Amino acid sequence: MFTSCLFLGAFLFGSEDNLGNVSVVSEEDVYSFVNPNNGSGPLWSFGCTSIARLGERVFVSAMETGEGVPPLSNTRWRLLERHKDGWRMVSEAKEYRQREPCSLATVSDNRLFLYVNDSQMPPGTHYGRCEPHLLFFDVSSPPFAWIKLMPYWGSQPTFTDHSYRGFAADRNRGELLMLNIDAKTSIQHWCLLTRGALTLRNGSVSFPIRACYPQVALKNRAGYILAIGDIVEPVEEWRKYKFEQTQREWDYVFRILYFTWTPDLMTQDFAPPIEIANVDATGGYITNQDLWIAPNGDAYIMYTERAVQSELLRDRFFPGKSTISSLYLAVVRDGKIIERRVLIEGSASVEPGTARFHVAPKGNVWAVIYLGGPSPSNVLMQVYPAVSEKPVPIPLRAPFSNFCLATVRAGNRPSNTLDILGTSTSDNTMSYAEVRLKTEG
Repeated sequence: MFTSCLFLGAFLFGSEDNLGNVSVVSEEDVYSFVNPNNGSGPLWSFGCTSIARLGERVFVSAMETGEGVPPLSNTRWRLLERHKDGWRMVSEAKEYRQREPCSLATVSDNRLFLYVNDSQMPPGTHYGRCEPHLLFFDVSSPPFAWIKLMPYWGSQPTFTDHSYRGFAADRNRGELLMLNIDAKTSIQHWCLLTRGALTLRNGSVSFPIRACYPQVALKNRAGYILAIGDIVEPVEEWRKYKFEQTQREWDYVFRILYFTWTPDLMTQDFAPPIEIANVDATGGYITNQDLWIAPNGDAYIMYTERAVQSELLRDRFFPGKSTISSLYLAVVRDGKIIERRVLIEGSASVEPGTARFHVAPKGNVWAVIYLGGPSPSNVLMQVYPAVSEKPVPIPLRAPFSNFCLATVRAGNRPSNTLDILGTSTSDNTMSYAEVRLKTEG
């Protein structure tokens, strides 16, 4: 239902940022949703985004649960546009055929792409066959009818309602990169497409273990993938103990962060993945937060990490280890980690959570971060070309605990406006904030 560590010349430690002030233009609720009880939710595809800015216009891909429709594929997409008098639905699917949210990308101020994963099976089917493809919207004038664009995957992969998809756009070239996981093999299949959905090349990526929730970047036909290992607890002793204490069957762990890349998707496959971080030995927990590609091709990677997944595991097996997350920034060049540092160290009073990159027109890159604790807040930290010493508060009335941005990875222009979509006022409401950045110099 839907209701309204090496030193880098460009990596100047401790230097001051040039942010003059941060102002909140608007905070507003966009839509409320009913939990689909299918293991997903509006921000489930956190490696992608559900918000896009096309010039002065802002669009959101909303998730609606079908009343009385059985899971797993029991939701549909709705495309909303922001107006002065509120958010209006401009297009919607006729049927409830999605399990997961449908992500957005753009390559110009009038071309919008929605990545859907239509179930091909009767309602109530679990792990049923799906058809991943794009819907193209020309938003230059209503009505907002869509054109179905089919990628060519080049094989017969097993695509289901658990797509773990990635989606990126290169605005300069007008090209798109799609990822979707094979349910049988855990291989990530990829397609490089033109804006007209002509498949230029396709292939696949194999990780050492199943890796999901990818952040994907596309820049002048170079491709980049950041993904987190997502497997059932592999240590039998830990798995048995956790089940004895909780009686919970679900026990997936996220302990190894992988990165892979190719300098040219047209001529080279993705390189063997490298490990960015690994907390296997202590039963830890890692979340891949975001990925940004610098002008020279360096990959900037943000992730949160804690030594031990939970107090339950710590108290039994790792006394003295921490269950508090810290936020890290790593830089990869030519397949090697050339820099790693802690952006925010977690403590009993402040624990960093969701973190996303935002690129300003002059090339400055900011980390937009949620800080949990007794006084939760959202803050900004510059991470390129210099790393700021202190976070800059964003003066929101209601901070966003989980959110996505109109990211350049999805083809949005660099901007002094932050478009934030996420949960702030309620766990069952998607909210929006327009935040203005004013830079000095």
